Amino acid sequence: MTEKQFTRMVWREGMTFDAQTTTGHHLVIDAVPPNGNDNGPKPIELLLTALAGCTAMDVLAVLQKKREPIEGLEVFVEGARASEHPKIYTDIEIVYRVRGNVSPQAVERAIELSETKYCGVNAMLRHSARITARYEIEPASGGAPNSSDDGNGHIAEPERVSDQLP
Repeated sequence: MTEKQFTRMVWREGMTFDAQTTTGHHLVIDAVPPNGNDNGPKPIELLLTALAGCTAMDVLAVLQKKREPIEGLEVFVEGARASEHPKIYTDIEIVYRVRGNVSPQAVERAIELSETKYCGVNAMLRHSARITARYEIEPASGGAPNSSDDGNGHIAEPERVSDQLP
């Protein structure tokens, strides 16, 4: 049996819309100037956000189920879009930054399960985009100092994917 979900969009002004999800959450969607007022993300940005959120939840759940000592997780997603309309994503890279004394094999397996079994966003996007993934493991809090940590628990952004794409 299928599960139906909905999104309701209400036009406010210019290119600004208020979106409501199945679960009742609201967010503002807009275009950047000159077409919009930049009051919220563009719709295309939300695809990468959805992918990051979907796979982050999967990977975290799998690592926790395996009782891996994970202390932090950040997921960076970058997409390259076609130059011609409809300007779909053609290449997407996902970078997982895992903090803790976790097993590399457990991280690899969690990512694999997200890619092949759990993440519906990945399953849909991979029909039109080449999706690649890599991970980095940062030492646990009690380990060696991490030079990419800004002191507030945030890990610096990894090297940009766009610099590596053909």
